[in-house]
Amino acid sequence: MSMIPERYKYLLDDPVTVSFTTMLPNGQPQSTPVWCSFDGTHVLINSAVGRRKDKNVRLNPKVTVLVIDPADDRRWIEIRGEVEEITEAGAVDHINKLSQVYRGVDEYFGNVAPESARSTMTRVIYKIKPLKVTTSVD
Repeated sequence: MSMIPERYKYLLDDPVTVSFTTMLPNGQPQSTPVWCSFDGTHVLINSAVGRRKDKNVRLNPKVTVLVIDPADDRRWIEIRGEVEEITEAGAVDHINKLSQVYRGVDEYFGNVAPESARSTMTRVIYKIKPLKVTTSVD
């Protein structure tokens, strides 16, 4: 059973850029705007190995995803959770799906990121299990 209220799931399915917060080694929060999807259980965030958020997640899997409705900033959902899995499996397909949803192009490499990045970038998916969900009052 999902902790995400049905009336807020559209924020995870629609092309809404979310704020992904991880913890730096010194304990300072670090937030990055990212694309995401929801598989019914986990919030899925795609990134590349070696980026700051990747290093942070590997040191401390506790994260927060904040999504604000772009049509009404009084509607939002905060998902505090833990990265249960980091996987390369399906990560390129996932970023291509996100590229279609967010940018309307089928291929991430060559359209959003340079084609040359395909050979130098290892994509991963963070599977985030929601542990606490807070929503705006509506």
